[in-house]
Amino acid sequence: MFTVFRGGKSGAWRVTRFAPVKGASLSPTPALSVVHSLSIALPIMPSPTSERPEKEQLVAVQAEIGRPEATYAALIPIKKSATWWELTQEERRQIFEDRSHHIAASLKYLPAVARQLYHSRDLGEPFDFLTWFEYAPADADTFEELVRTLRATEEWRYVEREVDIRMERERLDAG
Repeated sequence: MFTVFRGGKSGAWRVTRFAPVKGASLSPTPALSVVHSLSIALPIMPSPTSERPEKEQLVAVQAEIGRPEATYAALIPIKKSATWWELTQEERRQIFEDRSHHIAASLKYLPAVARQLYHSRDLGEPFDFLTWFEYAPADADTFEELVRTLRATEEWRYVEREVDIRMERERLDAG
């Protein structure tokens, strides 16, 4: 399954905030559509990373994307520096988990915040990762704490471009 994020005048998600965090911004858009497809017209390269116990921990406690109560979302595209990608995989892993505790620190925010990470570096896209988060309005402070926690890590020193796009959709169960 492939996912395409499309900004435009209409879409299921209304953009409520559009903020460049680091580096160049994107063109603001009033709405966003998330389109899932079985195929896409881009060359797809297999990910060189394998399943790790930390990822399995996340999957075990995370909530599913698309919960009716999760009417808030954030799309955070991120590009890491050439310095990051010049590190060996083991050096990146040491920074990512051993020193930044990225996954371990994230566990405390689950299942309140659902997340999905999309890798786009191998596709020649302007960002290395697109991170999609969904959460209920009651969990907005929890999400803000998660973002602050991750941005304060050693790993985030290697981010050269980041845009924070916040959205809201109508409740699916509203009557």
